[in-house]
Amino acid sequence: MVRFPSLLAGLLVFGIAPELGGQIPNQPPGDHTGKSVFRDRISQMGVDISATVRAALFSRSAAERDRLLSLLVRRDKDDVIPALITALGLLPDEDGWILNALQGLARTKIPGDWEAWVEWQEEHDEIRPYRGFDSLKADVLAEIDPNFRAFLYAGVRHEIRIEEIVWGGVEKDGIPALGNAKQIPAAEATYLTDRELVFGVSINGDSRAYPLSILGWHEMFNDVVGGVPVSLAYCTLSGSGILFDTRVSGRREPFVFGSSGLLYRSNKLIYDTQTKSLWNQFTGRPVVGKLTGSGIELKILPVVVTSWRDWLTAHPDTTVLSLDTGFLRDYLSGLPNGAYFTSPDLMFPVVVGDRRLAPKDRIFVLRDGANEMAWALSLFGGGAVIHDRVGLRDVVLIGYAETETVRAYESGARTFVAVEEDRSRVANEAALWTVTEDALTGPRGESLARLPGHVAFWFAWQSYKEGRPLRVE
Repeated sequence: MVRFPSLLAGLLVFGIAPELGGQIPNQPPGDHTGKSVFRDRISQMGVDISATVRAALFSRSAAERDRLLSLLVRRDKDDVIPALITALGLLPDEDGWILNALQGLARTKIPGDWEAWVEWQEEHDEIRPYRGFDSLKADVLAEIDPNFRAFLYAGVRHEIRIEEIVWGGVEKDGIPALGNAKQIPAAEATYLTDRELVFGVSINGDSRAYPLSILGWHEMFNDVVGGVPVSLAYCTLSGSGILFDTRVSGRREPFVFGSSGLLYRSNKLIYDTQTKSLWNQFTGRPVVGKLTGSGIELKILPVVVTSWRDWLTAHPDTTVLSLDTGFLRDYLSGLPNGAYFTSPDLMFPVVVGDRRLAPKDRIFVLRDGANEMAWALSLFGGGAVIHDRVGLRDVVLIGYAETETVRAYESGARTFVAVEEDRSRVANEAALWTVTEDALTGPRGESLARLPGHVAFWFAWQSYKEGRPLRVE
């Protein structure tokens, strides 16, 4: 686990001591019966809880830290728990003072495992941090990267819990987004092998391939495809590459996005360059900052993961990302943190309460407004055509688990079957229909619309779309 250097204690304590004055008592109050009256007395004395917490965590005096943490425990209010969990993950606690305070206030014996405490906090949403916690959180994160102050500050609006935001191990834009990156003709993409996976995007006849081996180093691109400004937000932690239309009614300019370096429930928080609001990558909603409460939710567009060979066969006129991105990265070495994709373990804490699938089992999710649904990717093993009903809509999904490829369409109450050894066709009775990025097209010009969706790990869907239907068989 990455923790702050001990220098942080000295950095944050400056400016705190003068604020405390005589507000923090040397001895905890009590009465002759032994009953604690501390909670009532502390309010009467006007103790500044925000300043007390700061001093308790960052004082350079070990004795003072111990005394103030004991004081907070005797105060017996859980509003300081989020601050203690934040500190447990980032500050040294060799003497166990922070852990002892946490166990006392939470009345639980979870050991000194920051991940376990973060999950405990997620499950206890009744706990509300004290007034001023947002300022502490901002100061702590600013010691990692001062640019984080653009995202978190005192009084910032938010619709997710600030206390659940964690550092992802990189600074702001430490994973740099690609902006209108150079595309090359398919014939020049000699660095790609037939089996290499790509994100395939086709809008208004403009077909482009974005290899995962490149996007894994950038996790986002901002581009214009077929005249439509788009962003693909690829969270490698949640295994989800989601294509957004960045135009929003009432705004003159499309949004442009970057990676904040912060996470929420093991999923990346992206930010827009105009307002520096934080957005949930999985939902396409602003959740912290100026745009919180605006009602904005980006439209999700169809995208497919498939092999380079299959994409090129279906789109011989496609272009593809050049290795010349303007950044020095070893794109030919494969995905960074590639072992994460083959491990069953998560890298950051999140509660996985629904165990119908393992946390990192892959699923395909249909993202079409209120009627959304997920299917286990294993259902498409060896290639499959699946019919289902989502809300009032009949849908058909055509997929191949081996390349993580699934496309969803309206079925129009028709029934389709796969055509052996021809992934570009499905059959309806005796008629062959063509699989395209826009629609299923019939022999007489019939058209069934493509529906937006993407692949993801199960834990993300059950966390952000709790209660939405899932098919596992």
